[in-house]
Amino acid sequence: MEEIEINIDKAVLVGLILPEQSEERTREYLDELAFLADTSSIEPVKRFVQRLETPNSNTYVGEGKLAEIKQYVADNEIPIVIFDDELSPRQLRNIERELQVRVMDRTILILEIFVQRAQTSYAKTQVEMAQLQYMLPRLSRLWSHLDRQRGGGVTSRGAGEKQIETDQRIIRTRIALLKEELKHIDRQMATQRKNRGKLVRVALVGYTNVGKSTLMNLLSKSEVFAENKLFATLDTTVRKIAIDNLPFLLTDTVGFIRKLPHDLIESFKSTLDEVREADVLLHIVDISHPNFEEQIQVVEHTLNELDKTVKPTILIFNKVDAFTYTPKDEDDLTPATRENISLEELKKTWMSKLNENCIFISARNKTNIDELKALVYQKVKEIHVQRFPFNDFLYQNYEAE
Repeated sequence: MEEIEINIDKAVLVGLILPEQSEERTREYLDELAFLADTSSIEPVKRFVQRLETPNSNTYVGEGKLAEIKQYVADNEIPIVIFDDELSPRQLRNIERELQVRVMDRTILILEIFVQRAQTSYAKTQVEMAQLQYMLPRLSRLWSHLDRQRGGGVTSRGAGEKQIETDQRIIRTRIALLKEELKHIDRQMATQRKNRGKLVRVALVGYTNVGKSTLMNLLSKSEVFAENKLFATLDTTVRKIAIDNLPFLLTDTVGFIRKLPHDLIESFKSTLDEVREADVLLHIVDISHPNFEEQIQVVEHTLNELDKTVKPTILIFNKVDAFTYTPKDEDDLTPATRENISLEELKKTWMSKLNENCIFISARNKTNIDELKALVYQKVKEIHVQRFPFNDFLYQNYEAE
């Protein structure tokens, strides 16, 4: 069988160190940007970082840094430059004019990954709408070639402007159609949710690539796609499962990420209706990630935007098998950092106050999975008894899918 060759483009990454964003934080963001690029089959080969008080309104980085990037890109024949923040239409236009290569920002990179990962018509519709909303204010740069082609006459210039206006109208019309299509699909999905009855609903939430789908497969004994890539799963998956004859619905949702494009959040809010209607949240955290606490904050902030209701939540610290730390030397008097703290020491911090709302597992090695099932069972049972006070095991004869 002939192997399919995947063409991988090289790229450079660009980020800023700002007063509110430390050098270490910028490095972590660029690590994540590199992971996003890899997910999109792009190979990062170099990083450019500059310290500024605020991003340059015209070129994001300073003119000198942009000239340095231009020289490197030209010398090494790099076809793509990726910036770690969303670029304004003016920044994007000016940078492309200067570098003469393809310029991407974090937003368009995430959107491209979503295009590659979307499987159902619902996800594809949501992603297309987000793409068009991102593209609409940036259309003018797509017609920059007209500047070189026209002879300076007023008629030629007007034709170019009319073409942009025509494309804007087409995009607006398409967005309106997609919104109506999403409303129609939303109504269908709302009907499906009503038809599921009053079973307790449990939703898996968390940062992208923390192991939600792997855990879904363990608990539901199903085969939800799981991969060590960002946004491996876009489509919401719902399974009816049972623990000790107590049935409930388990939902796997799209992962969150820092600097998630606003248009994408708006497009996918309907997908996350499953989160809004959940009775219990299982917040999965990658304990091995050096910045897992900020990832927790990103998820909690996004969840709060979606739904102000306080729900019973279990923090599940996954990937304990990958947790590493470097003990400090006895004569090292500097304050301990996350890299110097052992897992047992971490458990004695703010995590200790969570009591039964916190558990440490390894979905890959199936560590503490029985304990997790017992914890989930207890949470589901509490709600089940409230919902069916006279027959708390009304659905005990249901068979899990």
